[in-house]
Amino acid sequence: MSELNNYQNPTEGQELTNWQKIDQMEADIARKLPKKKRSGGMKFRKLFGDTVGQTVLTILAIIWVIPLFYLFVQSFRAEPGAWSPTFFPQTWTLDNYKRLFTETPFMQWYGNTLLIAVCSCIITALFVLAVAYVFSRMKFKARKPMMNVMLVLGMFPGFMSMSAVYFLLKILLPDNYQSHLSLIIVYSAGAALSYYIAKGFFDTVPKSLDEAARIDGASRFRTFYKIVLPLSKSIIIYTILTSFISPWCDYIFVSYIMAGVPDTGMYTVSLGMYKWLEREMIQQYFTTFCAAAVIVATPITILFMWLQKYYVEGVTGGAVKG
Repeated sequence: MSELNNYQNPTEGQELTNWQKIDQMEADIARKLPKKKRSGGMKFRKLFGDTVGQTVLTILAIIWVIPLFYLFVQSFRAEPGAWSPTFFPQTWTLDNYKRLFTETPFMQWYGNTLLIAVCSCIITALFVLAVAYVFSRMKFKARKPMMNVMLVLGMFPGFMSMSAVYFLLKILLPDNYQSHLSLIIVYSAGAALSYYIAKGFFDTVPKSLDEAARIDGASRFRTFYKIVLPLSKSIIIYTILTSFISPWCDYIFVSYIMAGVPDTGMYTVSLGMYKWLEREMIQQYFTTFCAAAVIVATPITILFMWLQKYYVEGVTGGAVKG
């Protein structure tokens, strides 16, 4: 106890309480103890692990970027043909882009793809958000079985049902089954099967907000539209992005449904550009194909990078609860 009397308040000169003195003693003892130094082996292992990890990621990034960079530089190549003896063009030109817009129906394909992607995106986003909200907020007898069945069906890739979808379209649209409307139906019909990410996000929104709105007389739709959706910006953007990218980049369904269509103006960019890679046309259109690929990839890349923050928030927020 005599050592405690040596501790006083350094600012006011008043005697500290015993507990304050004990705290100061413990702090002094901790400062006097020799600090533990990390062994050289641990430092080396940490440095080695970080170096190896960054090296592997750098190599993978380079491998991933090389084909994209090659595609970009080939779009400026003046030499015709699909093969070039050098990685970089021997003569640089913008003629491939000029030809793309003046001598090919690329802009018509681009407009077709944009129309299909936007319409499918709107319908899909509405379906997904509505179904996710119902499963998150409403309790009914068949809720669990329906969720399980839809989750299992959503695990199967869509192209497994291509044959059945094709014949269903011929029955539903006998005179117009090879059309843009058919593609919009195909991309939107099974949208509700992807409800689980949005449902997980809606589960994180407090249900007390819904209850308060119901007490004030708001309907289910008004509660969803006026209260829940304004709080769900990230999951809305995530749903819109994923709904837009799928029809924008799809080739499998387009090639199957639009097979044999004589009017090339009905094509989407993926189908039309693929025709340029066929044996009869690749020597003539390869550099034009590279220019078209750059034009197609640029807007979706910019859009994704611009909305990346909300995309990550939507994925992580939807993964909190299942």
